[in-house]
Amino acid sequence: MSDTFARTETERERLALIGEMADSFKPLAQAVDQEGGFAFESAEKLRASGYTKWPVPRAYGGEGMTVYEMVLYQERIAMGDPALALAIGWHVSTVAELAAKKPWSEDKLAPFLRAVAEGKLMNRAATEKGTGSPSRGGKMQTTAEQHGEGYVVRGRKTFTSLAPVLDLVVVNTTLIEGDTEGPADFLIPMNAPGVSVDPVWNMMGMRGTGSHDLVLDDVILPAEALVYRAPPGKRGGPANPYLLHVPACYLGAALAAREEALAFAASYQPNSLDRPILHLPHIGTLIGEIDIELAAARHFMYSVAARWEHVVADEAAGIAELGAVKVFAIRTALSVADKALRITGAHGLAQTHPLQRLFRDIRFGLSNPPMEDAVQRLYHQQALRETGQA
Repeated sequence: MSDTFARTETERERLALIGEMADSFKPLAQAVDQEGGFAFESAEKLRASGYTKWPVPRAYGGEGMTVYEMVLYQERIAMGDPALALAIGWHVSTVAELAAKKPWSEDKLAPFLRAVAEGKLMNRAATEKGTGSPSRGGKMQTTAEQHGEGYVVRGRKTFTSLAPVLDLVVVNTTLIEGDTEGPADFLIPMNAPGVSVDPVWNMMGMRGTGSHDLVLDDVILPAEALVYRAPPGKRGGPANPYLLHVPACYLGAALAAREEALAFAASYQPNSLDRPILHLPHIGTLIGEIDIELAAARHFMYSVAARWEHVVADEAAGIAELGAVKVFAIRTALSVADKALRITGAHGLAQTHPLQRLFRDIRFGLSNPPMEDAVQRLYHQQALRETGQA
């Protein structure tokens, strides 16, 4: 099922490369989950393969990976290691978004993109314990103030995925200048004095994302580290189709759960039966339901991804649809994982069985943006406008 949506020979070749790596990630994914560590070897394979530079435009040394391709490859990586897929997805999607929207000046964007093309790993550090998800509109407690000709940044960021291997981080701050303040982003090397990682990540699911706290203790930066200053009064931003890496990850995990359930059903034969349980009618019904649900969710995701490779006329409706893909993907993945566990029974709940890990990883999807209530609110607002009640 994993290569169903490859459209060209190039995509099939790249998907085969990604798939071979993803399958090799499975043993380490299980060990990392049990230990609460990070899959350094798997992350390095992705970097060495060149995958981490694929979202960089060709003009800067990358491959110019499209939204559709990102979804295709991220889903496949997640079939091997959902936690690593989610973590590397933030690198891939953030680079692709910056390259597409160009919010930074060329003199700052170009060297950044070339650094990624040379193998640097990056992420955006936005979330804070006291602020919550940036999508909720909270003010950043991490501050930046003028210091000589540069700036000093202070604060702590949570959920900094890929923290153990990051080279660069884009930090969202509140920039204080005299009596005025506003949102601003700084590009900070992880080896800058005052930057450290507090290894606090210890969750039930997605244990291998390395999403530790980023600590910024009087980090002194040159003026050029300020890469973006939000215009006064600006709220939110344009649609970001690269966030489709999130549903791609969880549908990939659901596909992996399906594989585990099928493998079990094809091999498990109690002595009361003359053949494996795969032949039992109720097992067949569960498999049929799994495949129908996955088909619907994946076709929805890939059709939306394909549409975002071109200009979307109604961006407001497009934003809601992007959110709907994520909501539907998570609901589907949760349902698939539940049915897979019904097929394996207690066997799939053993700590040594991959299925219980996939079940926990998928549950984490409810905590990734965009949130269900935010997406439902967008559709409510559309309905109000449609009926003249806005």
